[in-house]
Amino acid sequence: MSASAPAATLRKTPLYALHRALGAKMVDFGGWEMPVEYSGLIAEHKAVRTRAGLFDVSHMGEIQLRGPEALDAVQHVSMNDASKLAEGQAQYSALLTEQGTFLDDILVHKLSQNDYLLVVNAGTCAKDFAWVRQQSQRFHCHVSDYSAYYSQLAIQGPQALAVLQKLTSVDLAAIKNYWFTWGTVCGVANVLIARTGYTGEDGFEIYIPADEATSQRIWSEVREAGSAVGLLPCGLGARNTLRLEAAMPLYGHEIDEQTNVFEVGLERFCKLDKPEFLGQQALIAAREAGRPRRKLVGLEMTGRGIGRDGYRVLDATGQPIGVVTSGSPAPFLQKNIALAYVPVEQSAVGTALAVEVRQQPVAAQVVPLPFYRRKK
Repeated sequence: MSASAPAATLRKTPLYALHRALGAKMVDFGGWEMPVEYSGLIAEHKAVRTRAGLFDVSHMGEIQLRGPEALDAVQHVSMNDASKLAEGQAQYSALLTEQGTFLDDILVHKLSQNDYLLVVNAGTCAKDFAWVRQQSQRFHCHVSDYSAYYSQLAIQGPQALAVLQKLTSVDLAAIKNYWFTWGTVCGVANVLIARTGYTGEDGFEIYIPADEATSQRIWSEVREAGSAVGLLPCGLGARNTLRLEAAMPLYGHEIDEQTNVFEVGLERFCKLDKPEFLGQQALIAAREAGRPRRKLVGLEMTGRGIGRDGYRVLDATGQPIGVVTSGSPAPFLQKNIALAYVPVEQSAVGTALAVEVRQQPVAAQVVPLPFYRRKK
């Protein structure tokens, strides 16, 4: 989370007053005052794994590219192959520097043949918009920051479909994973309904007009519709532990401007054989140079201790070899887990390592990723 800023300068979503009324603990996240928890992180985490949870993710950014060469612009600035998208389909991708490292990871949605929506992280939205606009100048398309026009709610968990289906006539079961459609939700027309998520569970994101009254009414109706199954409002604390169990990268932790796709293990989303894109030549050179020097691995703490973000990773002789990028107790798995970068030579599953906790080595072991995979 970002360094604290004066409360008066923090941005607020249309649901801010409602979060306060619910007694949420609020924190500074990427310049936004956001709920980190309501009833408690562990209860919220387990609700998403076993029932359903509701998140306010209106702080996320939305950048739209529209025009006859919108696809060319998207192809140029992002690493995945957007030409493979059908209308109504989304894909995981990233904005890269010319050195092949991460500016941000994103979701690309194909709205129509000449219209694409990029969903970006809150703390990088202004940087991403400036970058995309600058890099798209030679293409015939209009780049717009529509972040202020959307509220975004995420309904996640095995009961997410059943809950949301009560509030719309759209056949949600017909929406495949990483696809989306438009429909009416809670009587509000032209809502974008996407079957994506950041928790490791099935679920939906709904993009609605960023109107305070409308946003609060839909939030309340989703909560009421989910009351029978035990849906809970969830904060960013549970969102973080859920994505960690699912080993989903977070910008500023697993990925940043010093990290490339081979180190983090995301090369399957980077299409080096597509037409020219930013960072392509640097990544081709990196691939030809052989395996990376370091690799992102999963660690399970076998000793008593929690490997927190930034803690040093030690080899069997006690020498520092890496650093934890994300670490915490895993509420559903009931283990202490972490993601960390270590030398490739010491990245094999089963390798015994340690994490330095309060200047003491605590035993850990490299384990397969993801830590958690939902049953389909």
